[in-house]
Amino acid sequence: MGRVTAGTRPQISPYAAFDREAWRALAGSGTLPLDEAELRALRSLGDRIDLDEVATVYLPLAELLRLHVTASQRLWAAQSRFLGDTTAKVPYVIAVAGSVAVGKSTTARLLQTLLAAGPDSPRVDLVTTDGFLWPNAVLEQRGLMSRKGFPESYDRRALIRFLADLKSGRGEVSAPVYSHQSYDVLPGQRQLVDRPDILVLEGLNVLQAGRRDDGRVPEVFLSDFFDFSVYVDAGESDIQQWYVERFLALRRTAFADTSAYFHRYADLSDDDARATALSIWAAVNGPNLRQNIAPTRSRARLVLQKSADHSVRRILLRKL
Repeated sequence: MGRVTAGTRPQISPYAAFDREAWRALAGSGTLPLDEAELRALRSLGDRIDLDEVATVYLPLAELLRLHVTASQRLWAAQSRFLGDTTAKVPYVIAVAGSVAVGKSTTARLLQTLLAAGPDSPRVDLVTTDGFLWPNAVLEQRGLMSRKGFPESYDRRALIRFLADLKSGRGEVSAPVYSHQSYDVLPGQRQLVDRPDILVLEGLNVLQAGRRDDGRVPEVFLSDFFDFSVYVDAGESDIQQWYVERFLALRRTAFADTSAYFHRYADLSDDDARATALSIWAAVNGPNLRQNIAPTRSRARLVLQKSADHSVRRILLRKL
């Protein structure tokens, strides 16, 4: 923290800021419960992260989350005794938000792995909001295919029902399953969630507080069901570059499959692929980031601010 000189007023922020060194020190003597091979399995394509980054950023975050989960469980037990309530436990819900290509999927999978390796081996489930996108046929019917990923492209009522059922203590709830290969919701496939100790919910617009399809302000927001929220942040120019790099890499991997939705891009030259990626960013991902995703950053409990090399340079934690 900087000094305050005479005649100046200290900056007041709802967040406490930590650099990498100060944040890493919070993990104490904690050890990583995964190796390089396991990290590779968790890491998204193009997301450059190593074990040192996990130890510096994500291990302290997992320790902090365990404190919150434990405190929440104790409060739940005490309140249940006070009220004579026999409702079964409800999951502690952690939301992970951020732009396309910013690394939120890697963050969500790391949190799931690190939290599940904690004391008492809690059960940690991970659900992505991609499954709650309207199927492509519905998006095409509504003229929304070019706005896929925008708030209106999701079945928000179904997502709220899923979280409401989860938080009410229902024994088994389910979420639709999405395939990035087919670029669509998989008909008839569901992910079952049966009262985990912790649920990590990952998605572009999970912190969004916009209007309903009919233009009215919703009575219930997704964030009403969150116990903790993380926003993965970076400069737009950096995210755009990561998106382009990932698009180029996908030509040699997922796009090469003849059954892939984006197979038509597999044979593009480097220049044509770069131009295509930039046009998609300009038409869809950039506007969605600026209009819908970035404005929700201030609603997060914790913000991970990334540098151009993908490393987290600063952590902002909302003060209690």
